[in-house]
Amino acid sequence: MKSRRSEAVRRGDACEFARLLGMEVTGIAGGCVRVAMQADGMENAYGTVHGGAIFALADHAFGIAANLEGVDQIAISAHIHYLSPPIAGERLEAVARRVSEMEKTSVYVVDIYTGDRHVATFEGIGFKTEG
Repeated sequence: MKSRRSEAVRRGDACEFARLLGMEVTGIAGGCVRVAMQADGMENAYGTVHGGAIFALADHAFGIAANLEGVDQIAISAHIHYLSPPIAGERLEAVARRVSEMEKTSVYVVDIYTGDRHVATFEGIGFKTEG
């Protein structure tokens, strides 16, 4: 199990897009994956963090969480609710966890925070490409 988790994290950390945005896996424990990103230079026209940057962080955490068990999954659906706009430059952290598992699909919820403030919640559905 540990090598599968290590491989999922290695693949996530090697993702060029995630590296471009400065994303880093900060923890895996209790079935949750934590990914953080400093939101410098990600300002929208209103001085808050661009929604696309928040979505990208949530999607990346979802992707790592969905592939922790060694069964390849791809996203077939994703939805986000923006709750409280973070200020550009703040550190964001996404916490992803599986909430449902079926034979060919699984559902993950990702909560995004800046400090103690809940800024968004994301739901992703993964499709198992193996088995």
